[in-house]
Amino acid sequence: MMSKKFIPVILVLTGASLFLAFQSQGKSDNNDNPKSRYSKVLRNVGILLEEGHYSPKKIDDNFSQIVLKKFTEDLDDDKSVFLQSDIESFKKFDAKIDDEIHGSDLQSFFTVNDVYLKRRDESFTLITELLARPFEFTKDESVQFDRAKLSFPKNEAERKEVWRKNIKYNVLGRFVELQEEREKNKGKKDFVQRADSTLEREARDYVRKRMERMMTAKRTHETADENFSTFVNAITKTMDPHTDYFPPIDKRSFDEGMSGRFYGIGAGLKDDDGKIKIASLITGMPAERSGAIAIDDEILKIAEGAAEPVDISGYAVPDAVKIIRGAKRGSEVRLTIKKVDGTIKVVSLLRDEIKLEDTFAKSAVINGDHKVGYIYLPEFYQDFQNPNGARCATDVAREVEKLKTENVEGIIIDLRGNGGGSLSEVVKMAGLFIEEGPIVQVKGRDEKATVLRDRDKNILYTGPLTVMVDEFSASASEIFAAAIQDYKRGIIIGSTSTYGKGTVQRNIPLTPESENPLFANKATDDLGALKLTLQKFYRINGGATQLKGVTPDIVLPDRMEYLKYREKDEASALPWDEIPKADFQPWTSTVSTDAVVNVTYDQINKSPVFSKIKTSVEWLGANSDKEYSLNIVKYKAEQDQFKTTYKQLEELNKLPKELNVKNVASDTVSINVAKDKVEKNKQWLKRLSGDIYIDGTVKVINNIIMQKATAKNN
Repeated sequence: MMSKKFIPVILVLTGASLFLAFQSQGKSDNNDNPKSRYSKVLRNVGILLEEGHYSPKKIDDNFSQIVLKKFTEDLDDDKSVFLQSDIESFKKFDAKIDDEIHGSDLQSFFTVNDVYLKRRDESFTLITELLARPFEFTKDESVQFDRAKLSFPKNEAERKEVWRKNIKYNVLGRFVELQEEREKNKGKKDFVQRADSTLEREARDYVRKRMERMMTAKRTHETADENFSTFVNAITKTMDPHTDYFPPIDKRSFDEGMSGRFYGIGAGLKDDDGKIKIASLITGMPAERSGAIAIDDEILKIAEGAAEPVDISGYAVPDAVKIIRGAKRGSEVRLTIKKVDGTIKVVSLLRDEIKLEDTFAKSAVINGDHKVGYIYLPEFYQDFQNPNGARCATDVAREVEKLKTENVEGIIIDLRGNGGGSLSEVVKMAGLFIEEGPIVQVKGRDEKATVLRDRDKNILYTGPLTVMVDEFSASASEIFAAAIQDYKRGIIIGSTSTYGKGTVQRNIPLTPESENPLFANKATDDLGALKLTLQKFYRINGGATQLKGVTPDIVLPDRMEYLKYREKDEASALPWDEIPKADFQPWTSTVSTDAVVNVTYDQINKSPVFSKIKTSVEWLGANSDKEYSLNIVKYKAEQDQFKTTYKQLEELNKLPKELNVKNVASDTVSINVAKDKVEKNKQWLKRLSGDIYIDGTVKVINNIIMQKATAKNN
């Protein structure tokens, strides 16, 4: 939904782009003149931020300082590349970036980027130099990795010391692993015991190879375009954490994620010691159909049709994937591959539609004291490009119908890790479980709130309902959980709160002139898009989910609780507020939510498992940002404590007696069609059966069923 008040902003954007285009006539304006293209992007982004953002910060000298600081730290996140003198020299742009956004000559990006690339390559030389000599691990010293506690090195000697400690820590870790392997294999037949000096050299060789791959990947990935994207996102994320700049190829990846489909060859890739190899093949897709590609084949080069092949040596897997995927079905991609036997061949493939089935809703049945249905929804997907494409509300409705056929007595909806998605889909999905009424309130800049409603009086499912959330459940997940909670339609169970993203974004193309008749015969660059925060959403009780998230009715100690990952941990997060509540009628039920919550907490408090999880998580939180010793004796003691804690958490998260989890009967035929589906399904059911949090949620469903039976008998 786009506010009518925002339409003039698009017109302003078009006008500004028009002006910039005519202003640059007679000059080189294509990819060979990135400065012109970057200036267009910057100006258009600035217009959208100032005129369209829900709560824009003033783009002034103070804003400029924040952006500059963020950009340098995003390039050099562990403060090991830039020198403090570089940071001081950049201060001449403290009051300039805001002017550049408003149309002044772009200088800051190029200056900072040039210095960064120079310092980065100097650091690479340091790495090679430091790994050429042995390390000794008896000295009592430590290394700090917490970015907030680090400062940029004052001079080259201090920077070398930073790298020395970082590399030493990596070598020490590998050295200790090799010692442990030696101890484990001692006495075995044909085992040759190697001296510590040999193990230390092997550890350095191991780290050197990893560092060389990292250096190659950085040189390949950190192009001017990539680093400019980092610069623009330093600007957008100073406005708020969820306003993002997408260059054209990243915009396509975002759309693919939302739609659950893309055009590719149907092969999974992996990094194998710096080489990009085939990890898996999807049955019936181009790579598998060709008969010319097999698992563990190495990809050397990738070409778009008849174009010159791109050598992908040193590429990261995501970058290789971006090249292989295409925007059109039937487009050609040519892979130069090295077979396991060493032969090299070029394979031509035509891209086909690949469905990301792992992102779609799926269900299972949990058999125990009562028969419970389980629905997993990893995101609120919607294929905006295809009217007949995947829709999560439609898919969840289908899964509910399957579970009803199985005669389940309650349903669990698992939204853990669900980062959100389509606003319209979450409204439809919530409507499956209530008669009708408001689901969420949406408010644009300087506007009254609009209430989004479920208008269908039909209820697909009326039985016991629980919703699982965690600290990674965000946006649309929070809307759904909040609506279920406000209606008292079901019980929310999870970590202390959900993520806290209560804002709405929309993708706005930065190249509106491409649709303007004035440019019909003029080639224009695709400038990408801005995912812009246009609105905030509010619960029907009036409170925002922004910043605070949703507090579950039942809180379970979560193993990831110590991570500072939520919205409230973002410096530029928008504040919490509230508006008048919507008019709605809570769900009427014979079951007391409070009674179920009290019974469940009584069970939790008696559980030594959740008590131990809480203790372990608190210890990790207290020790996650400490300095780490480079003395081998202290290092081993520290690592033993971490290993013990992590192992304890891993064991605590496993059920002593697994749940009896089965596929819905109607799914078995489609699952057994292909081997890859069979194996994935087997692993999925295995994960569910040993999940302590699903077990806890099943107990909540059981408590609801028991309360319901008690009320009926009374």
